[in-house]
Amino acid sequence: MTTTELARAKVNLALHVTGRRSDGYHLLDSLAVFPALGDHLEAEPARGLSLSIDGPFARDLDAGPANLVLRAAQAFGAGRGAALRLTKSLPVASGIGGGSADAAATLRLLSRLWSRPLPGPDVILALGADLPVCVASRATRMQGIGEILTPVRLPPVWIVLANPGVPVPTGAVFAGLASRDNPPLTDLPAVPTPATLFDWLAHQRNDLEPAAVAHAPVIGATLAALAAQPGSRLARMSGSGATCFALFAAEAAALAAAAALRAAEPAWWVAAASVG
Repeated sequence: MTTTELARAKVNLALHVTGRRSDGYHLLDSLAVFPALGDHLEAEPARGLSLSIDGPFARDLDAGPANLVLRAAQAFGAGRGAALRLTKSLPVASGIGGGSADAAATLRLLSRLWSRPLPGPDVILALGADLPVCVASRATRMQGIGEILTPVRLPPVWIVLANPGVPVPTGAVFAGLASRDNPPLTDLPAVPTPATLFDWLAHQRNDLEPAAVAHAPVIGATLAALAAQPGSRLARMSGSGATCFALFAAEAAALAAAAALRAAEPAWWVAAASVG
């Protein structure tokens, strides 16, 4: 019996850095969404825990004990078994949740396989600051270091993601921040429409974007290419990069933009999906 789960990409539509704790963790205020695309996890009953990896980005991951999928499985069910298989379709270390989304999907998957409730919040947060929001995998305002979660309702829109294939070390991006004490998000409209959502987002930021562009100028070129697509309403970087996105009101415009970007930049990873 095989159990499957989708590890949806996490996209930060806005990300404000609002402070820094004494232990070095940065305080954030972010609107995160989970488009209908991601990696795939499968699990079968087994005596011990094991992990195999395939897919377009499998070569970038090690299936050893340090992999966050195995760490999540071990933290959830020490002494229990499962044969896990990860099909890695999202680029690694690219600002869209990657390993955290995979670990969160592992917890949901094993909860069903083992007929056990999910582990408590402390166990989940200990695996990584993005784990709590990725476990929920729904549109959420996330604050603090990722532990303060407020679900939000967003209208259906379309997103095009583009990654130019450059590594962007998270530490270097945070080190390049001009300020670590920035204003938080303004209040989201109570019942946003696509138009009011786009307008609200235009007045928010990703505070990590300037430092990431300085580190890898191709991110600026990626943002420009996304913004230039017909129907693009907003282009921004997600997380600490290098994945960028554009938002669209209509499916046809998003699919056309993705096709145009693939043709113009065949080395880039490009995907389109619905949000909301």
